[in-house]
Amino acid sequence: MTGHIYRDVILEQHVRLFRGAMGAVFLFMDDNARPHCANIVDECLQSEDITRMDWPAYSPDLNPIEHVWDMLGRRIAARQPPPTCLPELRRALLDEWCNIPQDQIDNLILSMPRRCKACIASSGRHTPY
Repeated sequence: MTGHIYRDVILEQHVRLFRGAMGAVFLFMDDNARPHCANIVDECLQSEDITRMDWPAYSPDLNPIEHVWDMLGRRIAARQPPPTCLPELRRALLDEWCNIPQDQIDNLILSMPRRCKACIASSGRHTPY
């Protein structure tokens, strides 16, 4: 992904609209991935008056969605036969996304207090999560 794609697909099509629905009490969280730090992204966020959460350069990733992406990736990797072209991959991703059990996602969200405590206890260094 590039900064241009991140701006055009994620920020313009989703974040901007969500921010509009949320109103003034909106704080955007992304991380320090290279596309997120591009000047074009900063300019877009400023022009849309979107406040970005401060994110330390080397910080543990506590966002539950990262674990959901991992679940999705593992489910795709386990498919037999694996997808062999982009249309098959798209169908597989949509199928597997819909089949991730909601209780697994709920458990990730419910684990956040424990994850945060472990992160604080380790002063932001490695945790078993």
